[in-house]
Amino acid sequence: MRLMAQVPSGTEEGLTLIPGVTPDTQTNLILSALVLILVFVARRGILVLVHRRVSDSELRYRWAKSSATSAFVVAALLLTQIWFTAIPSMGTFLGLLSAGLAIALKDLVAGLAGWLFILWRRPFDLGDRIQIGPHAGDVVDRSLFQFTIMEVGNWVGAEQSTGRLIHVPNAKVFTEPLANYVAGFPYLWNELPVMVTFESDWRKAKGMLEEIAADHTVDITREAHRPTPGQEERFLIRYRKLTPVVYVSVEDSGVLLTLRYLCEPRERRGTGSELWERILDAFDEHEDITLAYPTKRVNLSRETLSRRTPAGPETTAGPG
Repeated sequence: MRLMAQVPSGTEEGLTLIPGVTPDTQTNLILSALVLILVFVARRGILVLVHRRVSDSELRYRWAKSSATSAFVVAALLLTQIWFTAIPSMGTFLGLLSAGLAIALKDLVAGLAGWLFILWRRPFDLGDRIQIGPHAGDVVDRSLFQFTIMEVGNWVGAEQSTGRLIHVPNAKVFTEPLANYVAGFPYLWNELPVMVTFESDWRKAKGMLEEIAADHTVDITREAHRPTPGQEERFLIRYRKLTPVVYVSVEDSGVLLTLRYLCEPRERRGTGSELWERILDAFDEHEDITLAYPTKRVNLSRETLSRRTPAGPETTAGPG
């Protein structure tokens, strides 16, 4: 009597390391793990070399961000090649995959599209001061799905730093207005309102303001007249007058002299404080110039004054 040995089905297909997983899938898993490990080790090796030879912190940061992006792209391409070589129509598969991702992960896809737009059009760079929607600050980081700004303004005056980091999704560049403080023209126009009384010699005060501002901004005005390399191709910016100017208007409490001058975006409060010190010192030397403040004047006629003047004590005639 011969015993019939039953061979388990599937043994002729090869030995499986993971039960229930085909050999092809196991091979793809091993190759994927090797790709990820090699890409990670290569990136770490590049960063080690950069840290040994580069001392600038900003350049190190750029290398770290660039290497992370490059590693992500290389790993994605290699994994795609490993897992989808058996699919005859890669274009059809990618089309269906993209449509599914656009519906299920529309926010992430929009963030990735925003990142590509930021790299391509460069509406801002690292270190630029920007405002997007209600938030303003200095750009300190960019990534695939969001960028980070160091907040300025809010409860702090003259747009100085609050110390808070705000993470903004990249998709906001498509839906929110974005203002760049330094792109194209690296200076801002700032204004100081100076009000003097009607009795003051406002013409003298205007001349003093123009002289003080011209002396304070002589270097910035000279630099602003020089064209910024490469910006003429991107923006058509024309200014006819870059020197300080004083505008005159009449308000309820006096003559308003508005001083308009150029300053760097991060120096608004500092330049304003320094100019006010010079203005106060200059006005203090002239008695015919007085700063104005809200006041009320009441003109009373003689008849009104006589009615409001208290009557004197009554006198009576004595016996004759």
